[in-house]
Amino acid sequence: MSTKPSREEKKDAIVLAASPHVAFDGWGDEALTQGALSVGYDANTAKRLFPGGAVDAIAHFATISDRAMMKAMQGADLDEMRVRDRVIFGVRARLEFLAAHKEAVRRGLGVLMLPTHTVLMAKITHTTVDNIWYLAGDRSADFNYYTKRTLLGAVYATTVLYWLDDSSENHQDTWDFLAKRIDDVLKIPPMKAKIEKAVEGFLKSTVLKSRCDA
Repeated sequence: MSTKPSREEKKDAIVLAASPHVAFDGWGDEALTQGALSVGYDANTAKRLFPGGAVDAIAHFATISDRAMMKAMQGADLDEMRVRDRVIFGVRARLEFLAAHKEAVRRGLGVLMLPTHTVLMAKITHTTVDNIWYLAGDRSADFNYYTKRTLLGAVYATTVLYWLDDSSENHQDTWDFLAKRIDDVLKIPPMKAKIEKAVEGFLKSTVLKSRCDA
């Protein structure tokens, strides 16, 4: 007995089937209709599942991409990797999934970069980097939580832009670029710790001096 596809499964099928059409029609009703028709649904189903049109479809496409990334990370032996390599693995897994949808990603960024969609863009990016850090083993709940996600968000964004124009074999130039950016980011926490220690030492010496002068 076959089970009826869930709402989420229908949305997955339509968005993924719409992706090839997005390269020509953009993330709009036409691409979603074509995607729906190609997987056995009609235009009304696409409109019902994506009432916000392009924005809803792009947001769901990001969800699908995150799911694929998380599945890859959960299936990998992350315990044998350094934190640096776990994070790189996560970013790379997401982009490798998106390789077949490169033009759809490009068109999607064009929509998300509009001033009216900056909040959605930030939300999508935060969700992605939060998932990567969590699966990489980060359980911080203090200021480091925000620092790590902000830094990785910037790395992820620049890596995506680099990847979109990368024509090297198997996107090797992108992976080299990503590794360098991650290494740069990992240098920041030790530097931050040194600054905090220096400031703390300065404050202690100042307080001690003031007591002596008194």
